[in-house]
Amino acid sequence: LVIKCKAAVLWELNKPFSIEEVEVAPPKAYEVRVKIVAVGICRSDDHVVSGTIVLPLPAIAGHEAAGIVESVGEGVTTVKPVWSSPPNNPG
Repeated sequence: LVIKCKAAVLWELNKPFSIEEVEVAPPKAYEVRVKIVAVGICRSDDHVVSGTIVLPLPAIAGHEAAGIVESVGEGVTTVKPVWSSPPNNPG
């Protein structure tokens, strides 16, 4: 089941984020989908806006998040609290 949520999307460098409704696909095998209840937009995200951290655009901001496991993909048998950061993100 695809779910919808709001996200801060950056479409162009040095422009404000756009708050948009996005669709999130169901988790694939060995993936976990988390319902985000809080997220921080921090200095690392500001570096993405300015282009000093390069990410392909459009990009969804916010890598400091807290949430609840909403669904799991095939093969997931347990989950535990973790701290994680996207690849290529110094945050």
